[in-house]
Amino acid sequence: MEAYAVIETGGKQYRVKTNDTLCVERLERPVGEKVNMDRVLAVSDGTSLKVGTPEVSGAKVTSTVLEHVLADKVVSFKKRRRKGYHRKQGHRQEQTLLRVDSIA
Repeated sequence: MEAYAVIETGGKQYRVKTNDTLCVERLERPVGEKVNMDRVLAVSDGTSLKVGTPEVSGAKVTSTVLEHVLADKVVSFKKRRRKGYHRKQGHRQEQTLLRVDSIA
């Protein structure tokens, strides 16, 4: 099996491997900067698994910011039939695209 880690960022958990690309909640970092994810919940080297309580001490995941993007539009539409009432609201969440460089 390949080495992987479970990290937490933006209130969500992600299972990542080296060279993975993942989309997370917006991080206020410039494009090209290295980001250290210190909140590592579990680490596997391919043969054994270390699970933290709640974090694995000494473990970190290093990644690079590739770009900042907007997610797909989410539309909220409300309507009451026969009353002439309708409301439409859209939203696009800001996200950051990361490439995982190393798991240590």
